[in-house]
Amino acid sequence: MTPINTPSTTLPIKAGIVGTGYAAKQRAETLQTDSRSTLVAVSGHTPEKTQDFATTYKASCVNSWQQLVEHPDLDLVFICTINRDHGAITSAALEAGKHVVVEYPISLDPKQAESLVTLAQAKGKLLHVEHIELLGGLHQALRQSLVEIGNPFYARYVTLIPQRPAPQRWTYNRELFGFPFKAALPHVHRFTNLFGEVVSVSCQSQFWGESDDYKACLCNGQMRFANGLIAEVTYGRGEVFWQRSRKFEVHGEQGTLVFEGEQGTLIREEEKTPIEVSSRRGLFVKDTCMVLDYLEQGKPLYVSPSASCYALKVGDALRQSAETGKTINL
Repeated sequence: MTPINTPSTTLPIKAGIVGTGYAAKQRAETLQTDSRSTLVAVSGHTPEKTQDFATTYKASCVNSWQQLVEHPDLDLVFICTINRDHGAITSAALEAGKHVVVEYPISLDPKQAESLVTLAQAKGKLLHVEHIELLGGLHQALRQSLVEIGNPFYARYVTLIPQRPAPQRWTYNRELFGFPFKAALPHVHRFTNLFGEVVSVSCQSQFWGESDDYKACLCNGQMRFANGLIAEVTYGRGEVFWQRSRKFEVHGEQGTLVFEGEQGTLIREEEKTPIEVSSRRGLFVKDTCMVLDYLEQGKPLYVSPSASCYALKVGDALRQSAETGKTINL
């Protein structure tokens, strides 16, 4: 990417945040401690929490995201709120002439996601979709170690999260969170980032609960890649699970890579070689600093919005398969 030579990149970069959760706090702390930026305004879902957030980070409190994206003093908008609203807020912010950073997914609708990339290009504005999983130690160690196992032919990624009772939050709501392989997009994006084009998918899903607010979910999908690799991805969380699990395996013709929790291992016959995996801490800070580097100096970012849109397209195909019981060709 090349620098965006517009008045909006004049330092300090003036930012606003939609949302008051964990990601928003990480963004706010970084913006306030980096001399190249300042946090000007914040909007949130709950007035009391929004006011407390604004007071903590010395920003003004705005009544709605609609007002925030139209704020005349803002150069950059961070979107850290419920998944359902990402697309609408991104569109409004770009139309208002702001640079945009949005937590994945950019939208729950793949077609809207693609249109937003086109809109950002037409406006000459940055559109960055956060994918800190690509910056994390597990993904970096996995990418660097692939050469050790020869041609990969099978990969498996399992995430199971017990939560009892299930929290009464938007992340357990079908409409607000979205289908898990679109909402928890890294479960697809890790694969597309490492192995490229997907040619077909199949998926099954199960939800516990009789309303849009469910108590648990389980999704299991299979992806066939153009290079021949078969990948299996499982994501489950909620009240029905009793054992936490986070495991990523890649099997190649010359060895196997296994990452479980923060431990990595290269396996060849009886030989097991440990693989160092760095900490996941500080990734939102790193992502935010990279955005500022791009706006100030034009330094390349680590992921393109088009790559995120492609992962979203695959995630939506998994949804279609789960709903129809059919294999979906891409």
